[in-house]
Amino acid sequence: MMIEVRLFATFREGRDKVSFLDPNNYKNAGEILDHLKIPRKEVAILLINGLSSPADAPVKDGDVLALFPPVGGG
Repeated sequence: MMIEVRLFATFREGRDKVSFLDPNNYKNAGEILDHLKIPRKEVAILLINGLSSPADAPVKDGDVLALFPPVGGG
């Protein structure tokens, strides 16, 4: 299996909307952010399997990671 990574809003610019990564290459969500070149400070919401999680949360085979930047508005 794989880890499914879903990107939203501005995180999709220059990246795939959905990626599948080998779980053997990543110990935690932060390593996936590093791989995608997304600074941790730019992540407003990080979900693992629908639950809010910190960047140092472990990831495993079959997990779904969703990343959201801050939402702008006016």
